[in-house]
Amino acid sequence: MKIAIGCDHGALELKNIMVAHLEKQGHTVKDFGTYTLDSCDYPDFAGAAAKAVAAGEYDRGIVLCTTGIGVSITANKVKGIRCALLSDVMSARMTREHNDTNMMAIGAGVVGQMLALEIADTWLGTEFSHADRHQRRIDKVMALENDK
Repeated sequence: MKIAIGCDHGALELKNIMVAHLEKQGHTVKDFGTYTLDSCDYPDFAGAAAKAVAAGEYDRGIVLCTTGIGVSITANKVKGIRCALLSDVMSARMTREHNDTNMMAIGAGVVGQMLALEIADTWLGTEFSHADRHQRRIDKVMALENDK
């Protein structure tokens, strides 16, 4: 799977660990930054990763910051993105089965390394259910992007 990933300085260490973990599993990962611990603005990196997923260049995206909140809000501003802020395995599975999310966000200051990798593995390994009720709800959510 082709995965776009991005973070701010608050999640750099976890992002680097996650990139190595995903590549070891055979995924192709594009790192949209940041690459240093220098203070930076999370929208620059989360936005770039989200735009690449929305454009179809990557199958899914993962964004990280200290809480995961800022990067999830940023990703969800990009048309075509459904990003879930995750801190547990059950939500990772359910958001794929029911919401067909194409991006996930994690807070490096909220979720430990081992749990973060398990969440990512679950989220990446879970397929959308294609149940009519779930697709109907997704269609309604996505239609809101076109409201003026």
